Amino acid sequence: MFRILESPQCPARYLPAPREDTAVGVASGLTLAGSKAVVLMQNSGLGYSLNVLTSFTLIYDVHLPLVVSWRGHDGNDAVEHDVIGRELTHLLDVFDLPWTVLDPQAPQQSVDAFLKQHDGGRRTAVLIVKEGV
Repeated sequence: MFRILESPQCPARYLPAPREDTAVGVASGLTLAGSKAVVLMQNSGLGYSLNVLTSFTLIYDVHLPLVVSWRGHDGNDAVEHDVIGRELTHLLDVFDLPWTVLDPQAPQQSVDAFLKQHDGGRRTAVLIVKEGV
């Protein structure tokens, strides 16, 4: 996906960020300026982003669609991904962030469910993507 986003022919504007919390901050600013933004991140970076999400975006109603990888979901990844992989959906539930797991057999339905949860920008929602999709 990143190869497509980085291609000069890509119709979307891709802005890489050094950290996931920075990406949430930039996307928030773009959203407040009237642009549509999506944040792509690894689940390990979600921890970095929780402060920005809880202390800015969620309390000021700046809601973003987040696309988050699900490394370690099956316990067969690098050891540093085991805890966040095992607890990802629970963590999202604690912060009341609705989530959808992308179903590779029905991607359009998964994306539609995710966008419905995002509700036109009225909720921060998460599309979880397992590796290999």
